[in-house]
Amino acid sequence: MATSFITAVGRRKTAIATVRMSEADKNSLMVNGKSPKEFFKTDERARTALEAFTIAEAAKNYRVTANVTGGGVAAQAEAVRHAISRALTKSEPATRAKLKPAGLMTRDPRAKERKKPGLVKARKRKQWSKR
Repeated sequence: MATSFITAVGRRKTAIATVRMSEADKNSLMVNGKSPKEFFKTDERARTALEAFTIAEAAKNYRVTANVTGGGVAAQAEAVRHAISRALTKSEPATRAKLKPAGLMTRDPRAKERKKPGLVKARKRKQWSKR
């Protein structure tokens, strides 16, 4: 029996999460070969990654494997959440009605602004002295 799976990509800042999702006996998530609590270190970040399952209340259970690169811990958790949300809507289109108002289907466009020439940072200037 060949198990079919659904793939989806989620992004946040510079973090990119690729998710493979297949049906299983109960919901389970592995992030880069580790459990969410082990990978993200805090319960808050692990809950963020699993938030899509909580809100969607999916009819089926899924086994999810996520590969995450780039960004920080918070951005990686949100990238995994975004990828799981996208994969859930591919599997069960009815879940989109719950995920969209919660803001989980939208890719957060905020990212670090680039440094401009002649400035210290993106907007910070050197101190100016009149005399």
